[in-house]
Amino acid sequence: MTRPDPVIVIHPDRQSLADAIGARLVTAILDAQAARGRAQLALTGGSMGSASLASVSAVAGRSAVDWSGFDVWWGDERYLPAGDPERNDTQNDAAGLGRLGLHPDHVHRVAGPDTAESVEASAAAYGETVREHGTGAFDVVLLGVGPDGHVASLFPHHPAQQATDAVAVAVHDSPKPPPVRVSLTFECLRRSREVWFLVAGDDKAVAVAAALAPEADRWDVPASGLAGSEATRWLIDRAAASRLHS
Repeated sequence: MTRPDPVIVIHPDRQSLADAIGARLVTAILDAQAARGRAQLALTGGSMGSASLASVSAVAGRSAVDWSGFDVWWGDERYLPAGDPERNDTQNDAAGLGRLGLHPDHVHRVAGPDTAESVEASAAAYGETVREHGTGAFDVVLLGVGPDGHVASLFPHHPAQQATDAVAVAVHDSPKPPPVRVSLTFECLRRSREVWFLVAGDDKAVAVAAALAPEADRWDVPASGLAGSEATRWLIDRAAASRLHS
């Protein structure tokens, strides 16, 4: 399948970027609900993911969203107990996810060691939940990008990149702590209708430029290996765009 070329949108600073993402999210959810009845969104942790969620509450049109027709997933999760401040879902909850009025059954969390017997069992259960809910394609998947070019918990030269015939994979020996995680696979993420990369800061500028280079290889720069079937958006601030050539 031929996928559309990525669209790069540069905002002046981190806060204006977060606010713009919040507004885009509300529009994307409304569009998905109008087209398919429900919206399926995969979130990301990190400062930009949480700042963008916080901005959703300030969007004037958010009252038009049917929050009962909205499912939330995560692209990856740290294999830590529920409520641990290092977990992506804990950070997103604190940023405002819990104030959106979602039904708990529509918030699909990755099990940690407090409820799963192993990280492999957690990954298998999460993948099965995705399948049970018929999420063949997320409407939008949000992804941060690390300074090394990783996305979700798919790191350069890490065997988790090579997982096939799976929705989610257990990640051991992550080069970024904590070392044990669960991540959706490339195979799953590539079924998303839209992929949005949310990137801010000059420490990410090299990774952004490397991921968007024509010669980029996924094994070296995982962010280069993902594109949405309908749209791929790089939503970045001026600092993160500083290594791009005009």
